Amino acid sequence: MVYTSITKMAHPLPKKSDLDTVARRAASIANHLMVPLSLASSLGNSSTSVGLCNTSMDDSYHKIHGQVSQKEVVWRSASDESGKEFTDIIYEKAMGEGIAKITINRPERRNAFRPQTVKELMRAFNDARDDSSVGVIILTGKGTKAFCSGGDQALRTEGGYADDNDIARLNVYDLQVQIHRLPKPVIAMVAGYAVGGGHVLHMVCDITIAADNAVFGQTGPKVDSF
Repeated sequence: MVYTSITKMAHPLPKKSDLDTVARRAASIANHLMVPLSLASSLGNSSTSVGLCNTSMDDSYHKIHGQVSQKEVVWRSASDESGKEFTDIIYEKAMGEGIAKITINRPERRNAFRPQTVKELMRAFNDARDDSSVGVIILTGKGTKAFCSGGDQALRTEGGYADDNDIARLNVYDLQVQIHRLPKPVIAMVAGYAVGGGHVLHMVCDITIAADNAVFGQTGPKVDSF
């Protein structure tokens, strides 16, 4: 067994210039995390809140975008040009905010997708892509138990996942490519399970925001999958 002395392992002390650089970067990050001064009264008189509110808001984000709106977002049901009703998803747009939200609405099946679900997801993503008022898209699952648990195994046949006509045509790969190629950022909001095909869905999004109870995983060889 080889032992290395503490002297050899010790790192040289950082230079003052390096410490100054770290301090500047930390201050810049802190400015992005500060709450608006208008919220000072609602935060109480604790030393922490006073320190936060007294910190300068003169950072690059606020110079460009101004103060972030604190008003509650108003969501409205949306549809695509076909006008067909969505059954497996909830499609909404935030009024005046440039946000579209697509929710997989099958909580009784842990938001597992079937052919109908995939078709509706593709319709909604197409509409959000073509809507010039939409700048960002949120993908999530109904409830807190699952974001998406992949393909609905109750509908799986020898040929794949069957639709209402017993025809196996689960075009989930087309959906994945569609999300990956969207010219607008797609944010996955994950609570609960994101496993199997659901895990892939969040991975093809640009950003994933995970709740404390989020669980990620691939079933892989257990079900003869990749």
